[in-house]
Order: sequence, then structure tokens, then C-alpha cells
Amino acid sequence: MTFLAPLLVLVPLLGAAVALGLLRHQKLQRAITVAVLVIALAVAATLMVLVDQHGTIVVQVGGWQAPYGISLVVDRLSALLLTVSASVLLLVLLFSIGQGLAADDGEAPVTIFYPTYLVLAAGVLDSFIAGDLFNLYVAFEMLLVASYVLITLGGSEQRVRAGTTYIVTSLIASALFLSAIGLVYGAVGTVNIAQISERMAALPEHVQLLLHTMLLIGFGIKAAVFPLAFWLPDSYPTAPAPVTAVFAGLLTKVGIYAIIRLETIIFPRPQLNTVLLVVAALTMIVGVLGAVSQTDVKRLLSFTLISHIGFMVMGIGLGTVAGTAAAVFYTVHHIVVQTTLFLVSGLMERVGGTTSTRSLGGLLKATPLLAALYLIPAFNLGGIPPFSGFIGKLGLFRAAAEQGSPMAYVTIGAGVVTSLLTLYALMRVWDAAFWRPKPAAEPAAPHASVAEPREHLRAPEPAPVTVSEADGSVIAGGSVTVTDAAPVSGTSRPALLTGEKVRLPRMLVGVTTVAVLGSVALTVVAGPLYGYATRAAESLESPVSYVQAVLGSAQ
Repeated sequence: MTFLAPLLVLVPLLGAAVALGLLRHQKLQRAITVAVLVIALAVAATLMVLVDQHGTIVVQVGGWQAPYGISLVVDRLSALLLTVSASVLLLVLLFSIGQGLAADDGEAPVTIFYPTYLVLAAGVLDSFIAGDLFNLYVAFEMLLVASYVLITLGGSEQRVRAGTTYIVTSLIASALFLSAIGLVYGAVGTVNIAQISERMAALPEHVQLLLHTMLLIGFGIKAAVFPLAFWLPDSYPTAPAPVTAVFAGLLTKVGIYAIIRLETIIFPRPQLNTVLLVVAALTMIVGVLGAVSQTDVKRLLSFTLISHIGFMVMGIGLGTVAGTAAAVFYTVHHIVVQTTLFLVSGLMERVGGTTSTRSLGGLLKATPLLAALYLIPAFNLGGIPPFSGFIGKLGLFRAAAEQGSPMAYVTIGAGVVTSLLTLYALMRVWDAAFWRPKPAAEPAAPHASVAEPREHLRAPEPAPVTVSEADGSVIAGGSVTVTDAAPVSGTSRPALLTGEKVRLPRMLVGVTTVAVLGSVALTVVAGPLYGYATRAAESLESPVSYVQAVLGSAQ
């Protein structure tokens, strides 16, 4: 079954080529994209079962044996993240279809949305199976190119500005990573991760430290750890909701995955573990303080994204099997829950016309279903028992207590504070957007920009919209007659008027509900999932099994 691994990259890239050739057949583009991601999910789930039963799967592309050829490696860690990532990619795609993100309205470059999304998927999946540093670099570049196109969809000045910040930062990280690859090759004569692991210990300590630091900084920018996360809050919130959701759920986790490989395979000794624990504590605290100060839901979620990256880095920095297992479990939890919250924020923007809590209000009365869809993942992210967020944090705190160093206890304190402030920030959104009545409209100041409203101005009430019952919308609650048509190229048209009832398209509600149920399912299957994460961590405890699987297959 080794032939399955290359399909994870080959099928999305072929699908992207076919979709690009069908520029004037959007329905076919859509069908191909959905079919490709369904295939990717089936392949990833199959590999997850096979790897757990039979061990690591290694494919030497083109028959060129390691370390000379390209190795694709699927172990338990890879297979788990492949399955979760493919699920999220499929859900977000369905949400974007329902929202009308790729609708041909003459404003956005809609013909490139589907092929670009598939290139993004190929980059994400390739990152998790790359067996050498250069292939990992190529996967990062696929992500960079595709994400820049997606983040600037619509071509507004704000999105282009945010996209410029994003791409400049990413290019700096890529240049640093590529330089580190060159230095690694010069020092050990290979870029194959397994062979690097064999040869790295023979290098002088100061050379190892230099290479370790350069790689860690490059991956840290991708993962958005403090102080390298300055770019994220200004980049992600400007993109359409589905794009922001997939970015928040997956792109930073590619960086976390790379750090796990770095700290367990390439540099298994505790060379920078204390530094990682310090970075984890600062990432948690600084990120959550930024979240508390926000009045925009998307920016708030972007800061919580940064703060909870700190929990994963904490588990890695502990340098133990228990810590790594908890970090893997929390990574899966965060991918699902953070993606879900961004999808819910897209619905909030669609209903209220904004994500600013200064202008939102009355959503509980207008859309009780939306209120429930927000509250469940919010509790989960905040770590309320018995959700998976609580289970993951408890595992991290227990692993830190077992490790017993002073810095480990500091990270426990930082984690507790971060959890409480996360819950406070998310419940403040609940109070402002759902519980509090909608604030009265204020007249806009003369010459105020419509595209970029000033922060102190209230958003004016939208004009009424009339839509027939035949549009496939679902009543979320209340007592008025309003719904909304498909938005323009990823932007939202307000649907919450002066009444009390709001209709939302069934597909949007259905996909978001599935995402919320998926976050709840993590609690239901927490035992088997944590066991799988523990087995993955045990296989990472010593790089010997990884090295034997890759280089042994070459022999």
C-alpha cells in the first residue's frame, strides 16, 4: 500500500491542473475540487490505520534510494495530521461553496480559487510526509504561493496590504530556512532527515547550536510563536472567512509539525528545551493579552491562535514522551476548534454585516442556532471540562509537573492564566454580540471611508433585503422575514435588520454544525485519540526507528 503516500500530493496537483483548464466551467471546477479532497481524506484515513498496525510507510520516489532520492515518510504523527488536515480542507471548501466565495461576480479572480485551493492542499499534505529538508522547503513554498493568492482574493487595498505583509514575512522565513538547509548540507553532506539525524551528533556543539537555532527560527515564524508572530493578527482577519479558517487551522500547524520533527529526529538532545519553554510561556501570555484587548472577533481569534500555539510549544519543550503526546493531541484539538470558530465568525459577519463587537448585538434572539454554534467551540477553546481543550491542557500540565523543572512550573502557571483569559475574551464576545441588544445606528461622519470605517464609528443599519423561500435557507429562530443572498466574492452582505428572525443558507449552517460536532467528537474519542498520540510520541522518543525505516528501506 506504499503507493498511497504519493497520491496525497499527486492527486491535488493534478486536480489543480484540471481545474485551471476549466476556467469557464465553474461547476466542474467545484466538483473536481470536492472529489480530490474526498480522495485525499480517504487515502489519509487508510494510511492512519495501516501505519498504526504495520509501522512507518516509506516511499522512495522514482526508485532513487535514500539519501539520494526523495523520501516520503508516513508515520503515526504524519498520518494523524494528514487525516485531520484533509477533513478540515474539505469542510472549509464546502463552507466556501455555500458562502459563494468563488461565485463569478466579475469582481474577484474566481477562476483561480479552486486550483489555488488545491495547490494549498498539496502543500499542506506534502509538508507532513516530506522526508528531507528540501522537499519540506518546496512544500512551504507551495503554501506561500497559494496562500498569497487566497489572502488577496477580491483585490481590495486592505487585503493587498495585509497580503504584502504576509508574503514579505514568509519570504524572510523561507530565505532563512533555505540558508539553514545549505549550511546543514555543507556540514553533514545530506538533506535527508534520517541521515542528518545519524550525522548531526558528530558535529561540534557550537555548529549544532547554530544550525538548530536557524531552523528553529525559520519554523517559529511559520508557527507564529512569540516574538515572531507580529505578522499574523494583521494578515489573517482581512481574508474571507473560509480562507482565514483554513489558514488559522492548518498553516501554523505545519510550523508546529516541523518543530516536532526538529526536536525529536534531527536534534533529539535537550539542547534548547529551556528556550522553548520560555518561548511557550511568552507566546501564551502575550497572545492572550492581545486577544483581551480586541473588539473585532476575527482579530481576537487571531490572537487566541497565537496564544494557544504556546501550549503546543510547551509540550515539545518538555522533551518527554508525555509532553510530546499532549502536544500532538492539543495540535489536533486546536486545528478543529480554531477552524470552527473562524467559520462561526464568518456566519456572524454574514448576519450582522461586521465582526466588530461594537456594532454587533442581539444575535441570540435573532439566531439561537448561531449562538449555540459559537458557544460550544468557545467553551472548548477555553478549556471547560469535559471538552477536548480541557483534556489536552490537563495532559500538558501533568507532563510538565512530571518533568519537574522550575520553567515547567512557570509554563503551567502561564497556561492556567491563558485559559482563564481566553474564556474571558470569548465570553465577552458572547455578551456583546449575542446577549446585548444591537446598538442603535449612528450617522456616519462626512467623508468617512466606506471600505475602511473608522474604529469609533458605529456601523449603519443595512438596507432591507427580501429573499424568497426557494433560496434554500434555514430559519435559525426569532420572528422577522429576512435572509441574505450569496455574498460578493468572499465579502459579507448584512442580513440582520431591525427585526428578530434571520435565515441562513442551509449549506453554511450544515457545514458549520458538522465542524462543531467534530469538535465535540474529539471529546467522545479522546481516549483512543490520546492513545494514538501517545504511540506517535513513543515512536518519536528515539530517532532510531525513523532512521531505520527510511534508510533501511533504501538497503
